[in-house]
Amino acid sequence: MRLTPVMKKYILHWGEMGQRWGVNRSVAQIHALLWLSDEPLPAEEISETLGIARSNVSTSMRELQGWNLVRLVHIEDDKRDRFEARHDPWDMLLTIVEGRKRREIDPTLEMLRACADEADADPDTPVSVKARLRGMQMFMEQVNGWYEQMRQVPRPTLQKLVSLGAKVSNFLGVGGR
Repeated sequence: MRLTPVMKKYILHWGEMGQRWGVNRSVAQIHALLWLSDEPLPAEEISETLGIARSNVSTSMRELQGWNLVRLVHIEDDKRDRFEARHDPWDMLLTIVEGRKRREIDPTLEMLRACADEADADPDTPVSVKARLRGMQMFMEQVNGWYEQMRQVPRPTLQKLVSLGAKVSNFLGVGGR
């Protein structure tokens, strides 16, 4: 695949952003390349195009498949595995959010519940610490509940809500800073 300067710029930036989000740079760059590609690419071509070791491409592909951002594609009369990314930004965003919730929010909620319960049973834990732990647990439960509700909102409605932005708070009569 021949990369234009703007494609290179996008791929490099996506790799930098990936690092800021806690994702390996190569994983993010491979994702960006596949997202830009009009057709599924074999691992060898990905390796050559990005100058990334073939073993690194294989490892990155497993991670991207684990996130459900990339899928394996077989093409008739071609024995090579090819890969393609989700091209719809909303699909990509919702998939990433779901994965992060499962990997980060769910274990944190579980830990907060356990810590709050242990703190309540421990007479040596200061009351202020117990209150902070319960307060954080309640906050995370509320965020989790909001997320679960938003997952049920049809995409067109969700897109309208996002495009409305702060106008929603004005409509509800709670606008302002």
